[in-house]
Amino acid sequence: MGVCDAMASNAPVGKPTGMSSPHLPKHLAKVAGIDSTVPAPPHTKAPLAGVPAAAAPADAAPAPGALITDRLAGWVSDLTTLHEFTERLIRTATLAEALHEVLGAGAALVGARRGMAVLEPADGLGPTATVGLGLAHADLGTIETVPRGTSSYGRLLDGLPDPADPGAPARVPDPIAIPDVRTEEGLDPRHREVAARLGYAASYALPLATEEAGRIGAGVWLYDEPAAPTDRQRHLIGLYGRFATEHLARLLQVERARVQVSTVAEELLPSRLPRVPGVRLAARHHTGPRGGGDWYDALPLPEGALGLSVGSVSGTGPSALAAMGRLRASLRAYAVMEGEDPVAVLSDLELLLRLTEPARSATALFAHAETARRRIVLAGAGHTPPLLIGERRTEYVETSLSAPLGMLSCWEAPSVELEVAAGETVLLYTDGLLRRTGDPIDRAFARLHAAAASVPRTDRDDPGAIADHVLRTLLPEGLDPTVEGEDVVLLAARFD
Repeated sequence: MGVCDAMASNAPVGKPTGMSSPHLPKHLAKVAGIDSTVPAPPHTKAPLAGVPAAAAPADAAPAPGALITDRLAGWVSDLTTLHEFTERLIRTATLAEALHEVLGAGAALVGARRGMAVLEPADGLGPTATVGLGLAHADLGTIETVPRGTSSYGRLLDGLPDPADPGAPARVPDPIAIPDVRTEEGLDPRHREVAARLGYAASYALPLATEEAGRIGAGVWLYDEPAAPTDRQRHLIGLYGRFATEHLARLLQVERARVQVSTVAEELLPSRLPRVPGVRLAARHHTGPRGGGDWYDALPLPEGALGLSVGSVSGTGPSALAAMGRLRASLRAYAVMEGEDPVAVLSDLELLLRLTEPARSATALFAHAETARRRIVLAGAGHTPPLLIGERRTEYVETSLSAPLGMLSCWEAPSVELEVAAGETVLLYTDGLLRRTGDPIDRAFARLHAAAASVPRTDRDDPGAIADHVLRTLLPEGLDPTVEGEDVVLLAARFD
């Protein structure tokens, strides 16, 4: 008898050899949150030849493999859902877009139809905002009439004091679920009134807070019928809420930086335009999110003259803003000393730029206007030509082609003289206006000319209306300060 025959003869009849309980790999079991050991199925004797096996009972438990498969399928489905929602959230570039995306994703995760999100950073530095999902502006106002200390979102925003240390900073509370507004104990009567008016019966509020980002807001979702999210839904919305908070915190920092840059830029520009007999002025200035170095200025000069200037410093950010402020202040000084000679003014500015900031360049245009005679003498350094707008003509002023300041060892270009008719407007602008169109430069110039020529007759007496019409026509989608792009400056001077 061989070894194999001996092993076969000693094996129990009807029981396969080597039978053991199946196991799920430990790394999958740990992630899925299930027990890796699955009970072995009961063994039965092998049926005799010719005798059919007994049918399994109708209420037999599902096979262990099917149970594992179902759990893994649910786990994969949850991960896929979170991945889709976080991918959509990452693509948002503004706080408003992100808040709306958080509301929509949260409603899908907790099974609600309506909701509201409140942005209110705990440091009190702003910005603040309230957006709704399926709620009108008036509905949001109605919800805000509930006393803050008793509303779920108000408690989340204010935090809760630590009973062991009342002087410590307020901790971030857990989510607040109200399964049934009508039967919930401790609710303010106004809360029930608002719920009845808006037609919701339950709510679930989630703090938008993490230890790293702090508390920046809260989200509240409303159910039409008494309900509460399941444990699985709470887990998913909690994971999504932590990711959303970090994304909102990053957008919050970007928005604060943009506001600070815009504020600094506005402070470096004229707080108001001067009033000079014979001419009316209007200016429009939009700073990009990174902060550029575009400027404008209007300065009364001796003998009733007026100095007009626009310019742009290379670069973005605080350094470009600082350079813009220095150049604008220097140009004002040179204009007072020798403003009747624009070439001399720009030559002095070029020398200053080359000596003090050799790594930077700038474009500039300066015009000396004798308002009583409607006579203008101007010179430009690498700058876009002015546009003359009137009843009988809309044309660019022919200026000599020259390099920007700081690009040559010595700058000088001839000036241009023109006579302006009564009722005509001279429009000065920076090249950011043309670049914002996204068109090639020649196409952008043609579009600007067409926009100026199409100014309605009723608006031609108002320089502000002319500038607004040009902006609306040239950039129909508007100038979103959060969208990446260059500064835009327009300075319009209408001569009586």
